[in-house]
Amino acid sequence: MSLRPNPPDQLAVVMSGGGARAAYQVGCLSELARSFPEFEAPILTGVSAGAINAVSLAAHTGEMTERVNKLCQFWRELTIDSVFKSTYGDMFRRVIYWGGRLIGGGHKLPMVERHGLVSTAPLWSHLRECFEMEGDTIPGIAANCDSGKLKALGVTASSYSTGQTTTWIQGRDVEEWVRGHRVSEKAEIGVSEVMASAALPLLFPAVQVRGRWYGDGGIRLTAPLAPAIHLGATRILAVSTRFEPTPEEAADRCYIDGYPPPAQVIGSLLNAVFLDQLDGDALRLERTNQILAMMPPDADTSLRPIELCVLRPSTDLGVLANQFEADMPRPFRFMTRGLGTRETRSNDMLSMLMFQKDYVEALIELGIRDTAAREEELRQILAPATGG
Repeated sequence: MSLRPNPPDQLAVVMSGGGARAAYQVGCLSELARSFPEFEAPILTGVSAGAINAVSLAAHTGEMTERVNKLCQFWRELTIDSVFKSTYGDMFRRVIYWGGRLIGGGHKLPMVERHGLVSTAPLWSHLRECFEMEGDTIPGIAANCDSGKLKALGVTASSYSTGQTTTWIQGRDVEEWVRGHRVSEKAEIGVSEVMASAALPLLFPAVQVRGRWYGDGGIRLTAPLAPAIHLGATRILAVSTRFEPTPEEAADRCYIDGYPPPAQVIGSLLNAVFLDQLDGDALRLERTNQILAMMPPDADTSLRPIELCVLRPSTDLGVLANQFEADMPRPFRFMTRGLGTRETRSNDMLSMLMFQKDYVEALIELGIRDTAAREEELRQILAPATGG
């Protein structure tokens, strides 16, 4: 995984995507900070909505508890209207544009903002405030690097221009890497990089960063753990937003009746593109660790074992989303019901877009409970960092 033998012990927190589901990660972080007061993660990486959480932790100075509290406040203040415009007028105008372009053979309609099915202008403003920006920079990241709290931060996006996955990195003594379809670039990470990482294809507008267009970092990210390893991690705590059902639970999650509605198909695609890769990468890492454990101590190898712990929801977040669907803003509820969100038991698509207080609060509380239930297991991977 890495070419550096016997590196200094470094803990990385890796946060996957999942849109609104990333509120679950906030609950996990909150309980970690409470149960392990000395908890620090010198390496932070994130993709999509997980990038928002990673950058927020890197952007605020102070103890981890203070930084997590600010992140909790950010999520608890979120509404759908603070993420994207959900008025009838704005959504209707965009749907008409794309429908007109579809039946018009690609002819562009004049006087219409056509980038994405929704406008994410509110989130741009909200993030600038959250990250306490000065101009185009986030001063807290450099301050944490200078103080030694942060070794490296990585934010991943997918380049529509090159087809490659790009990880922007900022930190102390970081080195760029190039792999098949994966590259890194040193950068002063700001809101543009975060918004690019979180730009859900077609729904959210792509973001131009240094002359190239980028979308959600999960699109082609086949190795979500790799950025943390390249940045020097010897231990990884990965926080996934994907529920892992039993075979019986998986059978019960099917659509309610008849042919699967578009919402069911879209949800399956979103899971496959943005969430499933972490499980595959974790399995490869565990197998690599097993192979290394069987090799003699003096074996000549460029690989090194990486300790890994994955936190994930104990409850199906798509099923949970159904409980809050009726409270969504009417224009957005109208559009999503047209895709069949009331015809499926597990609303994976809806669970990623439901940026509303009651659902966010439920996810944070679930993250707190799930993390508390695994305290002893977490103590083992955090012990070198916490002195526990």
